[in-house]
Amino acid sequence: MRLAILSDIHGNIHALTAVKRFLTEQAISQVIVLGDLVGYGASPGPVIDFIRREGWTCGLGSSDARVAFDVRAQPDRRGVSETVLSWTRENLAPDQLEYLRRLPAGGRVNTPVGRLRYFHGSPHDPEQRLDLMAQDRVLEALAERLGARVVVAGGTHIPFIRHVGDTVYLDPGSVGLSLNHEPGADVAILELQGLRPKISLHKIPYDYHSAAFDIMAWSLPPVIADVIKTGRMG
Repeated sequence: MRLAILSDIHGNIHALTAVKRFLTEQAISQVIVLGDLVGYGASPGPVIDFIRREGWTCGLGSSDARVAFDVRAQPDRRGVSETVLSWTRENLAPDQLEYLRRLPAGGRVNTPVGRLRYFHGSPHDPEQRLDLMAQDRVLEALAERLGARVVVAGGTHIPFIRHVGDTVYLDPGSVGLSLNHEPGADVAILELQGLRPKISLHKIPYDYHSAAFDIMAWSLPPVIADVIKTGRMG
């Protein structure tokens, strides 16, 4: 059983199509998307249509929720993110917004190595980020509550793997707005067989100059174009 885990696509259709080409060569059983289809990038509608067309399993991200349910940011959170999310609300079609509203907070998959649980931020709230650097006992208690051998969460935009006891914790990074100081799209591949899952992290090259150009063409904040081209914030 081979799963592909994607997260934080953020309206970057150039990155997403490159990932699809990569996955066609990987003999993948299932693709799971941890959400944040929209936000930051200039192609939120095409990204939603792409995910729907492919039929990939998808959960609700924090940016998705803020757009779909018109959740306005608190005053201390206003800035680049809210500027783009407001623009996104105005540019999505009603059926695309409805698709976001129907996304579940997360899900589970029974695998040969045990149960896999996935969500964007935390098990019940896409806005609340899971602390993968927490003490072992905290993560062990979480794994017991979830009944999971594999726990997958996104939101940091930085790939990360941690083994705690019999459980592996994974953040696949970001497809559309990676922040690990290297441009490209992050993808995690899980081979689920035997006693322990095998995880490989991949950086997929794509035409990030075109993605950055789209940001500028739509008069979105230019800092987003800089992040796409460099893989770093600031």
